[in-house]
Amino acid sequence: MKLIVGLGNPGRQYEATRHNAGFWLVERLAAETHTVLRKDAKFQALVGRHESSGAWLLLPQNYMNASGRPVQMLASFFKIAPAEILVAHDELDFAPGVARIKQGGGIAGHNGLKDISARLGSHDYWRLRIGIGHPGDKRAVTDFVLQKPTPDERAAIDAAIARALEVLPLVLAGDLQGAMLKLHTQEQAGIAERPGKPDPKDKPGKIAKPEAPEKSEKTEKTEKTEKKGTLGSLLKKFLPTAGPARKQ
Repeated sequence: MKLIVGLGNPGRQYEATRHNAGFWLVERLAAETHTVLRKDAKFQALVGRHESSGAWLLLPQNYMNASGRPVQMLASFFKIAPAEILVAHDELDFAPGVARIKQGGGIAGHNGLKDISARLGSHDYWRLRIGIGHPGDKRAVTDFVLQKPTPDERAAIDAAIARALEVLPLVLAGDLQGAMLKLHTQEQAGIAERPGKPDPKDKPGKIAKPEAPEKSEKTEKTEKTEKKGTLGSLLKKFLPTAGPARKQ
């Protein structure tokens, strides 16, 4: 992997919005690896070189729908093929807390991916998809992605980014299959360990009946004796008492 791109919108008014999840990942990667990102007018982006791997880190400084130009310019200058590029971006189809890696595929209406695919002439670059959730209505998507996530959503997104950063050394080493396996396994393990998660087999509102306590042998004998005595009392009450037998 020779180029890692984070997608977002430049400017302070956008830096904390959902659409900038790709920026958040690359910025954290740069901070953790002490990679300096400098504004490069030629590439219209913030650019840095990851020291241990030699990969380039890129944050386009155009708006989202023009993200492809900086990617195409740097890739062309350094002879980087689409399959050697990883693009980190926000993903509406995943809930906050989910991060997945894949290569190629559709762009699902994402304007940044749309421009990158058009500029590169290929969908074969890799994607690191960071879940931000969906507003539930297509008409609300534009406002949704340009708003800040709730504190709980932001915490879940940050946790997903942290898991993604753990597997990036595998990505940079070219072991994409290993990275995918590790990242997706970590996610499933995290879901399984969340407290209070209901069993999918349980029906909503179903309350289990308490089990009857086990009876001891002594208790069972006592109950039988009591039932026998009660039955005898009832018979004496409702049946006529038999008199002495008459002599013939």
